Amino acid sequence: MVNKKTIAFIGAGAMAEAMISGVVSSNSIPAEHIFVTNRSNTNRLKQLENEYGINGIPQNELEINQMDVIILAMKPKDAETSLQIIRNIVKPHQLILSVIAGLTTSSIERMLPEAQQVIRAMPNTSCKIGESATALSRGKNTTNLNFSWAIQFFECIGKVYVIPEEQMHTFTGIAGSGPAYYYYFMECMEKEGIKANIPKGTIRQIVAQTILGAAKMIQEQGESPEVLRENITSPNGTTAAGLKALFEHGGGEAITHAVLQAAIRSCEISHQLDKSILSNKVQQLERK
Repeated sequence: MVNKKTIAFIGAGAMAEAMISGVVSSNSIPAEHIFVTNRSNTNRLKQLENEYGINGIPQNELEINQMDVIILAMKPKDAETSLQIIRNIVKPHQLILSVIAGLTTSSIERMLPEAQQVIRAMPNTSCKIGESATALSRGKNTTNLNFSWAIQFFECIGKVYVIPEEQMHTFTGIAGSGPAYYYYFMECMEKEGIKANIPKGTIRQIVAQTILGAAKMIQEQGESPEVLRENITSPNGTTAAGLKALFEHGGGEAITHAVLQAAIRSCEISHQLDKSILSNKVQQLERK
């Protein structure tokens, strides 16, 4: 079990719920140690409280200074406002853990007290079932003890990869957004099965099992995707015909562009947030 820290999620959207669900299901941290808040949607807080046994607390009632870990899980556009709210409350020993796409550790550090401990994480929504691929990058003030805790925390909900922060945009394009690409791929395959009169529930399971099996082959066989693809592609066979159609219709190019565009958008969000936070910091210094 992970060290029983008290954790507060600021933001109660899909990612926060997926993480809460995964952590509670793993029995790694007691539900009563988990708090969640948002700006104004108390119905959402009550829903999460009832479903997962955690504490849904309105923002003005949450005692931020009593938390060990504060997880920033709001939309990027709301990040700066939330940081402004907590910057006069948080203490250096508290760990700030951000799962906001594009928000750098340096930007968070500029908004908070000088010695604040910050970690940037990029999980995906598969953490809901303990199968996330999560990247972690640490800020300049984070202790080894807190970074080790963060690794253990995210290992409760999947696999963890420690990477340099400059690689986070690409990781976001691959693993952060990646589940949606696979869901779209599965959606297209499912539609073809339905056209062939395979029952919807049956074809959904067939498609899911096919992708699950392929993923396990990669994890357990040690072969590259290219080698595994070639191994099942007989000349003039059905797989060869299917791959030929993929190549001719730009399947590989579409996947490449999906990853690149998601990474570019992550970079754009990062620049926008950095610029806004830096501008506000300068204004604060000028007022002094």
